[in-house]
Amino acid sequence: MVHRLEINWPAKNGKAVAGTLKVVMAEWLHRAKQRTAGWLLTGISPRRLALTLALGFAIGCLPVVGIPTALCAVLALTMRLNAPAIQAANYAAMPLQFVLIFPFIRLGGWLFGATQQHAMERSLLHGSALQTFWASGAVAGQAMGAWLLLAGPAVLVMTMGLTLILQRVPAVVAVERNRR
Repeated sequence: MVHRLEINWPAKNGKAVAGTLKVVMAEWLHRAKQRTAGWLLTGISPRRLALTLALGFAIGCLPVVGIPTALCAVLALTMRLNAPAIQAANYAAMPLQFVLIFPFIRLGGWLFGATQQHAMERSLLHGSALQTFWASGAVAGQAMGAWLLLAGPAVLVMTMGLTLILQRVPAVVAVERNRR
């Protein structure tokens, strides 16, 4: 039976580095946390980081599965936002995306008229595959319209709130001071 697993790393400065798996994993985890924090905070002000996180979270709630990740990547590139931060917020919002799909469909039906939803129900029961495809596209469009109506104000509110919070985080403030 093995009681302790020793790991011997290549020599550093002429000395072999040995340690238990627990110590090695703890060091690796510490370095990974530092790198992640560096990626999230690289050259970004608290206000810009707040906007990045708010946009990522709002886009993560988009009621069409599969689009938010690509949309966040494109938005990060075009607006020169922090890509890891926007994707982290996007992934954090994914559970909400699934929870909010049906409320967005209902709100879209209420805003734009529920005739498309009834057409989809009829096409599912009695229509062809093409009719079902077009009706589901219309329902998705209504849900996207409802999302657009709510996403703008949500991004503004989240950006203001997150800016106030991030201005009190020492690591973010230190990055801002170093930029000046």
